[in-house]
Amino acid sequence: MAEADLDLVIRSVAKKQIKLLVDAAKKRHGRLMGQAAKAADRDAKARLKDLAKNTLQLAASAARRLEITADNAADSYIRSMKRVIEEQAAAKQAAAKKAGKPKSTKTKPAKQTGQKAKKAKQKG
Repeated sequence: MAEADLDLVIRSVAKKQIKLLVDAAKKRHGRLMGQAAKAADRDAKARLKDLAKNTLQLAASAARRLEITADNAADSYIRSMKRVIEEQAAAKQAAAKKAGKPKSTKTKPAKQTGQKAKKAKQKG
């Protein structure tokens, strides 16, 4: 897993969370429908059935939002990693161009020795 891409990890974690969310919603839906079947009066039965139906709808919308968020995060990670790689490649090319050029074509004047150096000191 050390070599795994982080975007795949983000998506797999989101899939696991979505599965857990949907499973919990189905369990709650089943429990509420069971209570509705055992309810004594019509109002309680209708209320529990409506609650069970709303539970599934809300869980489905929450799962969809979770999936969209995970996809956005994974896509954002991919884009940022591509940008970093491109920036590093550009910096590497710039460094290679800079290293390939000579530093300077100017040369230092030759050091004076002997009598010329003494005359230059006396004048200066």
